[in-house]
Amino acid sequence: MTNIDISKKAPDKPEKNFKNDLKKFCFYFVQWTWGLPVNLIGGIIFLICTKILGRRYQRFGYAFITYLPWNQGGLSLGLFIFMKDQHPKKEWTYNTRIHEYGHTWQCLLLGPLYYLVVAIPSAFWCNVMGGWRKKHNVSYYKLYCEAWANAWGQKFTGMQMTDTAK
Repeated sequence: MTNIDISKKAPDKPEKNFKNDLKKFCFYFVQWTWGLPVNLIGGIIFLICTKILGRRYQRFGYAFITYLPWNQGGLSLGLFIFMKDQHPKKEWTYNTRIHEYGHTWQCLLLGPLYYLVVAIPSAFWCNVMGGWRKKHNVSYYKLYCEAWANAWGQKFTGMQMTDTAK
């Protein structure tokens, strides 16, 4: 395993200049038009969790991560990521933030097709195939959309996942 600083986080605010402002505008514009269905559901859940239930959240790159007291891993709905709060392994939290951020960028590319191409296969792989994966020692990240999320999460955060997550 490589020695990685797991406390590092994606930059919250990139350097202020026209190019970065334009990139940010385009990102949110596409997310809220092409990716509207996914982001609308994620935004409603985000507001319920943070404003009504008072759950902790943070900005991560262009996304928002909400930490929940559940036994699930992570769930990405466009700009909105939902993760287990206070996981005992810091590496898990580090890797999951990067991975779920990769799903955010998949939504940017796929828009309404995100459900068909990523969300449904991912949910099936996670919830239905878990026993099979464990029995045959197959990594969760073996599925195309999960490996893709890892690659894009690392690319767009500039962070490297620990070896155990690859």
